[in-house]
Amino acid sequence: MTVTTSVRFNLVQPEQPPGVRAADAQPGDRYRAALEMAGYADAHGVTSLIVEEHHGSPDGWLPAPLALAGAFLGRTRHTLVTACAILAPLYDPLRLAEDIAVLDLVGGGRLVTVAGLGYRPPEYAALGLDFARRGALQDEVLETLLAAWTGEPFRYRGRTVRVTPRPGSRPHPPLFVGGGSRPAARRAARLGLPLFLPAHLPELAGYYEERCAAAGGTPLCLMPPPELPALHLTEDPDRAWAELGEHFLYEARRYASWQTPGLHSAMRAEAGTVAELRAEGVYRFVTPRECLELVAGQPEGSRQILLHPLCGGMPVEEGRRSLRLLVEEVMPRLPEIEP
Repeated sequence: MTVTTSVRFNLVQPEQPPGVRAADAQPGDRYRAALEMAGYADAHGVTSLIVEEHHGSPDGWLPAPLALAGAFLGRTRHTLVTACAILAPLYDPLRLAEDIAVLDLVGGGRLVTVAGLGYRPPEYAALGLDFARRGALQDEVLETLLAAWTGEPFRYRGRTVRVTPRPGSRPHPPLFVGGGSRPAARRAARLGLPLFLPAHLPELAGYYEERCAAAGGTPLCLMPPPELPALHLTEDPDRAWAELGEHFLYEARRYASWQTPGLHSAMRAEAGTVAELRAEGVYRFVTPRECLELVAGQPEGSRQILLHPLCGGMPVEEGRRSLRLLVEEVMPRLPEIEP
């Protein structure tokens, strides 16, 4: 049985919000701890390291996922590094093509990029871009990436350009269209690209497959299972919720404050208190045994573990302990789970 194990990083460091105790590290220390965790995860067979992107958040929510992805690629040899998602319309298309090409060569094809639109108008405004044009900007970015990665000259904004070096991956670096809407599905099918869904949306996956068939393409859709909680592994969940719950609540409330009605996300939480967050189940504190039971209950073919070891500015050592439990107590026993 194959179980995907992923470790998520957004490097949030709250500005001492009410109810959240001071963390034990400064932002630079947390970044270095993330690199250390990446190397440890790689050495012990973790499938993927996930980086995110948001801009202008007062807690320093990671704004430069490709920079951190490059650092992770340099510290690892086997683990995939997944940028999920970059806000593609916010990038200069040619520079993005160059950056991903270089990272593809550095990592030997281990960088997986999910190109999303984003949903926060302030992020577009901060970079002088029109939020209303995000669809057109996304089209331009994706079309430019695909043309640039051929290594051949092509027309771009009325001139002929060529991007070098050419990536090592063929026909191009792993690139998904991210989104939970029909326009995203149509865009992916039209460009012959795989689709990455942010939540369990089987009807949208079916629509994407229909559009791929109409375009003569082969569909590839990645979709999380009906439930994919962010986990914290601990031998004592009650103690952990008492000591760390405010950190997870901080992230949940920050993320919820950005979301709009109709937005699909596996990480959508509505809790206003730690007790409500615990009951909701979007974030779960589990023992190694409970983690194995959770995996066993997931549908075949989509069994996943998502660890969040530095959530909401939590103490670094707690994150290290969670990751060690995954590696030492959970992963060796995954083969025991009957498919």
